[in-house]
Amino acid sequence: MEGKKTPLYEEHVKCGGKMVEFGGYILPVQYQTGVIKEHMAVRTACGLFDVSHMGEILVQGPDATANLNHLLTNDYTVMKDGKARYSPMCYEDGGTVDDLIVYKVRDNDYFVVVNAANKDKDFAWMTGHRFGNVSMNDVSDRYGQIALQGPKAEEVLKKLAKEEDIPKGYYSAVFEGKVGDIPCIISRTGYTGEDGFEFYLNAEDAPAMWNLLLEAGKDEGLIPCGLGARDTLRLEASMPLYGHELSAEISPAAAGLGHFVKTAKQEFIGKDAIIAAGEPARRRVGLKVTGKGIIREHQEVMIGDRLVGMTTSGTHCPYLGYPVAMAMLDADIPAEGAQVEAVVRGRRVAAETVKLPFYHR
Repeated sequence: MEGKKTPLYEEHVKCGGKMVEFGGYILPVQYQTGVIKEHMAVRTACGLFDVSHMGEILVQGPDATANLNHLLTNDYTVMKDGKARYSPMCYEDGGTVDDLIVYKVRDNDYFVVVNAANKDKDFAWMTGHRFGNVSMNDVSDRYGQIALQGPKAEEVLKKLAKEEDIPKGYYSAVFEGKVGDIPCIISRTGYTGEDGFEFYLNAEDAPAMWNLLLEAGKDEGLIPCGLGARDTLRLEASMPLYGHELSAEISPAAAGLGHFVKTAKQEFIGKDAIIAAGEPARRRVGLKVTGKGIIREHQEVMIGDRLVGMTTSGTHCPYLGYPVAMAMLDADIPAEGAQVEAVVRGRRVAAETVKLPFYHR
């Protein structure tokens, strides 16, 4: 199997993980419990994920903030220490390079987390557009990353971390925290639609942290979860995935992320193109399957004989109990209540447009 092993590879094998290649890494798609049980654990109790494949980049120096404002569509001018802020990063034509999260450690010192498969591309794009007095360092190989997600995540963490090391607000972080006696960044973030935490720590400490959390969470029903559940959870919560709801061809505005695009900002890469494009010709919408079948990605969406768009992601959602999909549809199609059909292997499956997100905790 091609791909790099994460620091937790051996732990996954011990836990019976079914290993696959993803984003250049070998990761568990599921364990013996199966995707549905893993998904339901995160919705009702808690689950543990290896997300060590994500990339980490340090952006530091007197011009760090100015560089982030130039590179990213969101505004980083005023931001408190210990806060995290999501942003798309665009090409000059308004298409999306990636979406990422920026943590502010202190003034002009930022910890940036990028998507696994895009890490090298993102880093090249960022360093290719830097200016002034700033350093950008790819530190991905130093870090393991573990996500503890679900309504009981905080109960588990409270057994292992001091009260002051547990971030209170969503999208905030403690940079010099400890879980047990393991130093780490503790962030209140996630990709599941649930409350939860992500831990960034020295790669060599990751196995000890993984086992410490699993042991501490036994009474709360904590189980390890794979990429399969990560995808069904993020889809149920209607979170975009690069290469699906975002791409070089799909702008943040079309993906429904316009509130992360601050056109009032003096400048950023892609600003002129985004403004010139105006309202997108297609936009991201939710589809609830009303017929028989499951809709997947890259399937044509029709109203009668008219092709109105393409699906970007789709699956059966275990918690909701029915299949859904996200799609890019022509802007004149109502985002709620429109009757459409997806073409699945030559057969039409009925669906209707529904408001996103599909799932709210």
